[in-house]
Parts: sequence; structure tokens; C-alpha cells
Amino acid sequence: MPLSTENIVIIGSGPAAWTAAIYAARANLKPLVFEGEPVGTELPGGQLMLTTDIENFPGFPEPISGPELMDRVKAQAVHHGTRVVSELIREVDFSQRPFTVTPNYSEPLQAHTVIVATGAAAKWIGLDSELRLAQQGGGVSACAVCDGAMPFYRNKRLAVVGGGDTAMEEAMYLTKFASEVVIIHRRDSFRASKVMANRVLAHPKVRVLWNSQVTDVVGDEFITGLKLADTVTGAVSEIAVGGLFVAIGHTPNTRFLKGQLDVTEHGYIKVSSWRTATSVDGVFAAGDVIDDYYRQAITSAGTGCMAALEAERWLAHHGIGETPVLETGESSIAAAAAEG
Repeated sequence: MPLSTENIVIIGSGPAAWTAAIYAARANLKPLVFEGEPVGTELPGGQLMLTTDIENFPGFPEPISGPELMDRVKAQAVHHGTRVVSELIREVDFSQRPFTVTPNYSEPLQAHTVIVATGAAAKWIGLDSELRLAQQGGGVSACAVCDGAMPFYRNKRLAVVGGGDTAMEEAMYLTKFASEVVIIHRRDSFRASKVMANRVLAHPKVRVLWNSQVTDVVGDEFITGLKLADTVTGAVSEIAVGGLFVAIGHTPNTRFLKGQLDVTEHGYIKVSSWRTATSVDGVFAAGDVIDDYYRQAITSAGTGCMAALEAERWLAHHGIGETPVLETGESSIAAAAAEG
């Protein structure tokens, strides 16, 4: 039997995916979203599912939890006609059109356009206590810019694990709110750029514990401290902290693509400048899977909007749907010149 063919398939379930779905659904493109399924700490909804209170998403003067925000955005997409399948995508075939998308359990299907919005997974230390407290909002986070300004973390000693530029940026951001920031690094020098490292080391609120590794996170409902081991001597110690920020990097969720799209040296999907078009015509990408810099819900949502509009225009140019109004200053000038 021939495979069913969709106008647009969206892979992912974070702010980028649901925003893309809202725009595509309102354009009568009947988008199909594969929102994924729980795998370890990865849940449909992305990293916001581990965020208790969000205070910086426009339109919400009072804090809203990450899961509630994702539920509301998903509900908006469904309200406008988005269809949802709670499966991961096992593989895709972008070598010929229509593209073929193969879910974990369901039958393969074809798609004229695909938006990849699978996000990036934060790297964790891997401790049971760390993941438990992260999942229940107990003071463990992988994003200082997202969570550090919350009242819960203010005027406390906060710990940052890591030694790269991300860890330096997280530590500097936290100095605005913490009584002290303690950087825990397993080596005797940072991997961060010299400028970033020097800025951190010179800050009066920052202290560094060199050659140290977190072996346990202490606390039942909320974090109260960390158990550490010296990576050189093996000596064990404990430090009281009111928050832990793990800043050891992110891994873009692109394994299922099997190299069919161009990616950066760190594995993020490459897109055209100020566009979401990938190296394959008709495939677009949005959200944290293309972004190793901002990594915010609002920027992800913005690129989801962009991807949907670009996919809508691509379909219209291939005889499916109507062309959205996406004129630029340059195109308006060119049209006026042609008419003249």
C-alpha cells in the first residue's frame, strides 16, 4: 500500500515545535506533530518539563511552571487543528521527495516538508539524587539564566559544576543573586577562554574548588549540600549549598537523522543566516537543536514561528497551499522597480 503523505511533519514537543504547529495549523496545513515519549529524564515538552517556575516568558506576569506552559501551548496547537502522535521518530529519509518518516511503532509515512525541533538534552552528572531533585524542583538546574533569578535561589550559596565558557557565564550570572558562587571543577584549570576565566576568578563573590567532583547531592525535598571527592587525593568533603547548576554542556537530539543534515562541530543543525532552512531543501529546523547560544523558551518559540512560515512558503511554491505574506524590504523594492 502507498504511504500516506502529510503536508508538514513536526518532530519535537518543546516551544519551537508547538509554535510551529500553531502557525502551520492556522495556515490550514494540518500539521502532524510527533511529540516523542519519556526516555529517562527526557520528557515530551523538552527541558521546560524540569523547570518549576518560569518568570521570563512574555504574557505571564505571575510565574508559570514549565509543564503547565507546555500543556497550554500544546492545547493551543491542538485547538487549531494540530494532530499529535506520542512517539519518537526512529529514522528519516531525506534522500528523495516526499520525505519518509519512520516512527518507533507506527507505520512509516511521507511528508512534503519536515520541521526538526527536537531540542538539546542537558548533560547531567548522572547521580540519582541530582536527577530526582531536578525533576521535582528541588534546587537543581541545568540553566542559570532560566532559573537563577527565582526567589528560591536568592542570597544563598550556589554551586556551579563545570569548567567551560558556559560554566563561566552561568557563574557570572548567578553573582547577581547569590551570596556566594562556588565553582566545582574536576581539573586544576578551566577549559574556558582566558578572558572568561579571568573575569570569573577576579569576582569577589566567586570561589573555585579545584580537582573536585560531586559524588552526591544532599537533600530530600530541597538541596542542602553536596558531597565532594578530591580527584587527586580521593579525600571526601561536604559543602552546604542552596542550589546546584550543572553546566557541563548539552547534546543536540539529532542521532535519528544519521548525518542527513549538515551540523556544526558540536552537533547542532546548521541553518541559513536568519532563516531555518537546513542543508536539505524542504527540511527546516528550530529551537535548541539549532541554538547553542540563547537556549531560551522564547527564542525557541520564535524560530518555531519562522520554520512554519518558511515551510508554508516552500509548500506554496510547490503548488500546495497559499503563499504567506513574507515580503522583505528588498523584495518590495525589486517589485516596484519591475513595475516601473
